[in-house]
Amino acid sequence: MSATSVYLEGLIDECGGFSRFQWIMFSYMIYSKLSVTWTMLMMTFAGATPDWQCGYTNYSSHATTPSTDHMYYVDKQCQPPVNNSIEMCLKLKFSPSMNTVVNEWTLVCDRDWITSTITTIQMAGLLVSCVASGHLADYIGRKPTFFLSLTIMIVLNVVAGFSVSWQMFATLRFLLGFGIGANLTVFYNYMIEFIPAKRRAITIAFPGWAIWACVFGGLSMWLHDWQYIHYAVSILTLPCLFMWWFLPESFRYLVTHNRVEEAKDVIRKISRINGKPEPDMTKMSFFVEEDLKVQDDRKYSIRDVARSPNLRKCTFLLGFAWMSCGYGYYAISFGVQNLSGSLYLNMFLLSVVEIPAQVSSYYLTNRFGRKWVTLALMLLAGITGFIVAVLQISDLELKDSLVNWFALASKMSVGVGWATLIILSSETYPPHCHSETYPTVVRNIGYGMLNSFARIGAMVAPQIVYLNSYIPGAMYFIFSGVMVASAFCLYFVNETNKKPMEDGIEVTKKEQKEDYQDHINQAFDTKL
Repeated sequence: MSATSVYLEGLIDECGGFSRFQWIMFSYMIYSKLSVTWTMLMMTFAGATPDWQCGYTNYSSHATTPSTDHMYYVDKQCQPPVNNSIEMCLKLKFSPSMNTVVNEWTLVCDRDWITSTITTIQMAGLLVSCVASGHLADYIGRKPTFFLSLTIMIVLNVVAGFSVSWQMFATLRFLLGFGIGANLTVFYNYMIEFIPAKRRAITIAFPGWAIWACVFGGLSMWLHDWQYIHYAVSILTLPCLFMWWFLPESFRYLVTHNRVEEAKDVIRKISRINGKPEPDMTKMSFFVEEDLKVQDDRKYSIRDVARSPNLRKCTFLLGFAWMSCGYGYYAISFGVQNLSGSLYLNMFLLSVVEIPAQVSSYYLTNRFGRKWVTLALMLLAGITGFIVAVLQISDLELKDSLVNWFALASKMSVGVGWATLIILSSETYPPHCHSETYPTVVRNIGYGMLNSFARIGAMVAPQIVYLNSYIPGAMYFIFSGVMVASAFCLYFVNETNKKPMEDGIEVTKKEQKEDYQDHINQAFDTKL
């Protein structure tokens, strides 16, 4: 671990550790999470199909015009009875219990593929964003990227509510996906760069996503209109923009970009808010000069990640797990309508099951490590998913109830497993190597790459949900297989619990690295 990284970790403790400033920032970030949670999950309601009926009327084959005077209706049947000479429904009647894009633009029968395609288009926006915003956050900073993502979601949610066609709506879902991806890419990294190592697990232990997802189920039941829900997201997110004048840029980001004086101002601000004396920062300039000078004041990219053998290995292993979680989490979420019972209740239950498990993850990840807890959750998700798949193709009397319960267990496992995977990925720390982590200079680039893997899985998920309506069990058989394979991949990832985060990429020779810390200390003593 480089001298600068150890020094910055120490500064966080000197500023009060996880104290008043960190609590204010943490509370704000959790509240702001409603924007990305509700925008991401919008299609679980907006893409739901209300109860509908097809209207037919019997008439003689000799009649030139069918009469609607004696219309009768058949539930969810796209084709008329065999004794009817009408080839299509004369009239579609939707239940007034909810207003979604399905009844807004009549997306049933030969148009039922459109809703799953809109969701896939949204996920394509996330895929593009996760790559681009990772570079953006390491180029212009964590803070501007984060607030830009909020602005995108505020503006475009309002515009989406005024969509006049499904094509316009799909285009806006793609652009909203870009805002979601930018937020998800920078959210955790922005927080953990202000938090001491022993407290980082709190960022995933607090079930912010799960809580807002539960509230989204209640909001959908209350408003039951896709347009009003879009407006509600924008209205409730708008106050978040006013925190621009309080939250500073990450001092780690500033240090790694040689903006030392700005970093010192941030540290002074944190100390003042935490009620602590200003720490001694006389060594900061020296450490930056000595420890990061080998990086040649330049901009970093995916190429820098690809050049490192250990980073390539970690990216592959973690990337497969992220892709599996992206597929599993959103396949279950967007497939909620396939479960028996109330749509709103199932939306609530699929989220609430994550809360107690995610809260316990703070203790579990600190006690047993990030790696082993994540691996165990992936295995549990695979096992419960396999049971759901078997049940869906069985003829058991209690089939529907059992499917619901094991689907909840699968959602809990993959949801909490993804959360612990996030902290594992943010801290990834291969041993005996200074630079073979996602250090601060490329942390958002690496994290963005992992997010892009997740979005590949999320893009596939809506299409498999659509397929599952014709081939029962297919979605969960695939889910089970990728979860077990992810657990196998994570076995080869190193533990990160309570390890300091690296800040710079070392490019010196191996033998120079082994004595690098001693060299820094000796050089500083000599300079004094």
